Amino acid sequence: MELPAFPPVVLYSVPLFILLMVLERVSYWFHPDADEVGYGGKDTATSLSMGLGSLGWDVLWGIGTAAATSAIYLLTPLRIEFHWWALPLFLIAQDLCYYWSHRGHHMIRLLWASHVVHHSSQTFNLSTALRQSWTGFTGFLFYLPLAAVGVNPAVTAFCGGINLVYQFWIHTERIDKMWRPYEFVFNTPSHHRVHHASQGGYLDRNFGGILIIWDRMFGSFAPELERPVYGLTTNITTYNPLRVAYHEYAAIFRDLRTRRVREWLPTLLRGPGWSPTAGTAPSTVAATAVSRAMPVE
Repeated sequence: MELPAFPPVVLYSVPLFILLMVLERVSYWFHPDADEVGYGGKDTATSLSMGLGSLGWDVLWGIGTAAATSAIYLLTPLRIEFHWWALPLFLIAQDLCYYWSHRGHHMIRLLWASHVVHHSSQTFNLSTALRQSWTGFTGFLFYLPLAAVGVNPAVTAFCGGINLVYQFWIHTERIDKMWRPYEFVFNTPSHHRVHHASQGGYLDRNFGGILIIWDRMFGSFAPELERPVYGLTTNITTYNPLRVAYHEYAAIFRDLRTRRVREWLPTLLRGPGWSPTAGTAPSTVAATAVSRAMPVE
């Protein structure tokens, strides 16, 4: 069966992203909230720069990852044909793979070095959604099972675009908790604020993309009970996109230089807080409850 021509949903959504960011920014002028961080000029510029840069790098990395995924798909004798009526099922399957990819990028330091970019802002608004990695090739391994059971990589990529577009709107403090049945099944701004937050019970929680049921099923869910504080456990005091993109890779390299060869593998594959003497810290993944945030301009 010949696949349909899937639309580039992320590209088509860019005007909507811009419009929603403008509306959110304007909303702070008319309805300010002292408890909400809002927008910072330099921080927003950095997020936009990271988003634009990721578009170019994704094209480059996509060549290799598409080749590897397609090879698995061509080798398997299995085939699951695409039909529009079955799109929700493909979205659910892709979202499950996304959950494990996202969780893995928090629990394995080498993968965290790519994903840390998205958590590096100490503000939380729609522009934060665009603060994307420039080394996004690290996630393709988690989608190989779909290719292995016969799902065309183009279908997975299309579902991934829908997943990414869905997650844009949940990066906001302007929306409080939503209808309880919706909150139970789907990812929402409240759930995602927890994911970007610092308090002990919030760390490494709520990894879902579209659905939050995976977190409920696999024990990584936490409700929003107190106000989050955003950032990293060791915040980076820079708005330089190059440093934002690669600072954790540099930190890994420094650690490898000072550790024994036998400690290199656990340094790369264990949690971001692991060290030969201290073991794995409770979490260095999300944010830290500190008051030394970079100034919001």
